[in-house]
Amino acid sequence: MPKLRFVKILVLGSGGREHAICWKLKQSPLLQRLVIAPGNAGTASLGKNSDVNPGDFGAVKKLVLEENIDMVIVGPEDPLVNGIHDFFLDDPDLQGIHVIGPKKEAARLEGSKDFAKDFMNRHHIPTAAHSSFTINTLEEGKAYLETQKSPYVLKADGLAAGKGVLIIHDLQEAKEELSAMLLDAKFGQASTTVVVEEFLSGIELSCFVLTDGDDYKILPFAKDYKRIGEGDTGLNTGGMGAISPVPFVDEAFEEKIRTRIVQPTIEGLKKDGIPYKGFIFIGLIKVDSDPYVIEYNVRLGDPETEVVLPRIKSDLLQLLQSLAEGNLEKESLETDDRFACTVMAVSGGYPGSYEKGKPISGLDKIEDSIVFHAGTRIVEDEIVTNGGRVMAFTSIGVGLNEALSTSYDNLARVQFDGMNYRKDIGFDL
Repeated sequence: MPKLRFVKILVLGSGGREHAICWKLKQSPLLQRLVIAPGNAGTASLGKNSDVNPGDFGAVKKLVLEENIDMVIVGPEDPLVNGIHDFFLDDPDLQGIHVIGPKKEAARLEGSKDFAKDFMNRHHIPTAAHSSFTINTLEEGKAYLETQKSPYVLKADGLAAGKGVLIIHDLQEAKEELSAMLLDAKFGQASTTVVVEEFLSGIELSCFVLTDGDDYKILPFAKDYKRIGEGDTGLNTGGMGAISPVPFVDEAFEEKIRTRIVQPTIEGLKKDGIPYKGFIFIGLIKVDSDPYVIEYNVRLGDPETEVVLPRIKSDLLQLLQSLAEGNLEKESLETDDRFACTVMAVSGGYPGSYEKGKPISGLDKIEDSIVFHAGTRIVEDEIVTNGGRVMAFTSIGVGLNEALSTSYDNLARVQFDGMNYRKDIGFDL
């Protein structure tokens, strides 16, 4: 039995992912204290919310020392890409505190698509054919586009809040957009380098890996739904729902993911001398019967976390504790065979402009679903909307239809002005 040291936990973030992490941690008998910064109305019932910006490392340090924190779990990508793990390691006051999330060098897997592509090429991990261009090689980029088939995929190299990927069917428009990204800084610093890549046609899924840098555990697979409209139409969002398990992932396909992608990723990090402790989120696409990597993320995904964690029977805190100590190999990962689905309720107008502060009613009528808060806050003892994605309604069922039916039944019991949600999550399965 490992030493039970990491019992005072700080979770950084404020979304549905962080609420789900807190919900799962709260089930552990090892947990002594839970602090969330900044949290939301849902996390407030599980621990202590603290009005600290995860990107303000000095304020995070002050909170950690005040609360006598043992372990920090980083929810969003920005603090990781900006080096919060390195900040802890470099500060004598913080060196004994374990950070779940990679250091800055490893976080480049998400922070730079060009870095991630080079990594995949170096370690023979299947991904779309591609080439990278800067302002100095713009004309070469246009010439490269002429060698590609429509549709054309343009990706800003850096973090662009999920908006830095363009899929364009017309060659001339693709050339103009490449110019806009490089010459006009369409996505700011994120598009000083642009990756142009082959369009892969297939069905997407999400693979989550927990690793201590040596051993790893593959968490349940999930599939999310990004578009705002039914039938996967309209604008991209942060995610309108998710399901797990993924019906088209059979044993043979799972083995391909493990041997061709997960194992080479972990071994590649070791070969490159890049330590990694935390979650790796691998965005995959199934082309015919083979998996390809679309992108790496260096944290859990949202809303996939809201269906993955409810299917994990094992103690998450014990897993993280063993990871921090480098003993992940000693742990087993037990999962629930049933289906989990989550449907996101969003603000009217999202993903465009929307209003906040709308009172939410009916939460006391929920039965057999878990409501993970994403964009909520408490104002004068009332829960109100505080974001585009407001709440995720997660349910478990013997089959996908049973799980979906329970979530939709509960969505009908909750109201706020302008509330919107997709009625067809799982439609393609």
